[in-house]
Amino acid sequence: MIYTVLWGLLFAGLVGFYRVVMGPTVPDRIVAADTVSTILTTFLAVLYLLFDDMVFLDVALAFAVLSFVDVLVMAKYFEHGELHL
Repeated sequence: MIYTVLWGLLFAGLVGFYRVVMGPTVPDRIVAADTVSTILTTFLAVLYLLFDDMVFLDVALAFAVLSFVDVLVMAKYFEHGELHL
């Protein structure tokens, strides 16, 4: 059952990545990038369930925080054209 979930997440990530690359507008690409990062975080959490190794949860948590900041930076950059951090 876990392998089916992993394959489903992999397929959903590939579809999302296609939208990141071929998205018609920049906001579509930003939303797709956020979706792909959420799917990858879920993928890492399911890998924790499969292997029972805490390192997967640690990486998933760090990746979730970094991807949240990444989406905020991308949105601010594409809205204003420059970054004033």
